[in-house]
Amino acid sequence: MQVKDLLRMLDFGSSVAEHDDLLERYFVETETFRALIQDRVDIIAGDKGTGKSAIYRILSKQFAEREELSNVELVSAFNVKGTPVFQRLADADTLDEQDYVNIWKAYFFSLAGNWLLQLYDGDYTDDMQAVDKILSESGFRTVDDNPGGVFGRIFAGIKKVLRPKTAEGSVKVAGIAELTGKLEFFAKVHDVDDLTRYDDALRLLDRVLLQSDIKIWLALDRLDEAFQGRPQLETPALRALFRCYLDMQEFDNIKLKIFVRRDLFARIIKGGFVNLTHINARKIEIRWDESDLYSLLHRRVIENEKLVRKLDVDASSADECFAALFPEKVDASSKRPVTWRWMMSRIGDANVKPPRNLIDLVIKSREAQNRREDRDPRKFESGTPLIMSDSIKRGLEALSSERVQDTLIAESGDYSGIIELFRDGKAEHNDATLSALLGEDYRIKVEYLIGIGFLERVGSNYKIPQLYRSGLRVRQGKAFSVNDGQDEEDDED
Repeated sequence: MQVKDLLRMLDFGSSVAEHDDLLERYFVETETFRALIQDRVDIIAGDKGTGKSAIYRILSKQFAEREELSNVELVSAFNVKGTPVFQRLADADTLDEQDYVNIWKAYFFSLAGNWLLQLYDGDYTDDMQAVDKILSESGFRTVDDNPGGVFGRIFAGIKKVLRPKTAEGSVKVAGIAELTGKLEFFAKVHDVDDLTRYDDALRLLDRVLLQSDIKIWLALDRLDEAFQGRPQLETPALRALFRCYLDMQEFDNIKLKIFVRRDLFARIIKGGFVNLTHINARKIEIRWDESDLYSLLHRRVIENEKLVRKLDVDASSADECFAALFPEKVDASSKRPVTWRWMMSRIGDANVKPPRNLIDLVIKSREAQNRREDRDPRKFESGTPLIMSDSIKRGLEALSSERVQDTLIAESGDYSGIIELFRDGKAEHNDATLSALLGEDYRIKVEYLIGIGFLERVGSNYKIPQLYRSGLRVRQGKAFSVNDGQDEEDDED
């Protein structure tokens, strides 16, 4: 067979969970996932590309089949595709943090309440009728539990924050405080007399769920996309979300499950956060070690059953499958690392090795090899890898350029210009070169660059990770003089 025919059979899937139709078949069940389904954590934090959305997607597909989740209903509090529903807040004036707390509570009560009423379809208990009355009189009753529709109702009422109406009538619920007026969810926090008792409404809903033997998990993701370019809105809105999370800890049957970028979470709590220990107690960070990544790649390879048969390798052996696809080394020198170590040293920034980067690297390497086979076709020979060294290097170049644009530049806002200052320079810096490059306030900028994984501390110096070098045309070596006047070679491991 021709190598190009075998390459056509090779599908690594997609690095983006939302676009991967085979995700369930090669999903790696990590400790993070197990902690979530066992309800030991509520907040799943991870860097971009580490699999937050994949965990949510698998949870949404499998929760009904999991014995430990037999009485749990997962309700999405965000839209998986399209413009994030919370982005509508960017169209309104920036509010006080307490106002955002009230908006979040109104939204969660409305979303879960509408879901419950739709489930029972008019066959309501007295408490359910009270929930229905609250939602109807506040204008938040919807025909379904679609997060876009529910949040649309909430957003339409945001202007009431600045123009609270006079209370009209009341709703009395047995055993809890009276909910007055038309339940003006947007009354100013300082208007104490008119402030709706959001916790009372949620407490009522929690009781209804207990009576129904149902637990609702409200899942939130894509928070990093919701307020891009609006840091003055992002910080108070998301700090309010975590304050709301803490307030809702009293409820056993309504829980928030929040998927959040690690760097975004760090910005939210910067400067201090009351009761942060209570949040951290229910938070887990996604971590991938190299054996997890090797297993992930192996699972994706053996999904190509026809190819595995043609290659005549043992599908159960990750090493055999890897050797059939990739050469022993990318660089032939005896001092250079084997291919897997080479890949591991290049897919990560200074903080994490995301599985997305691994999958994108092998996809781009396969694409480069396809182009080579179109130019110079090879006949397949057993023992010769399908993807050659130069194609892996070209794959890394493509990955590097992509990550510089879609991660570093696209998400750095005002700092994107600072990153551009490193273009066409050297990979290793010290305080003197960074001060000359970034200016007098370089230490503040360096801390930011370390936080996003663009710079890594190595002793008293700093290195740009291999991942970003090609995309910025950064050359190997030191930007400062060394004793012998020569650049020292980077450690390839």
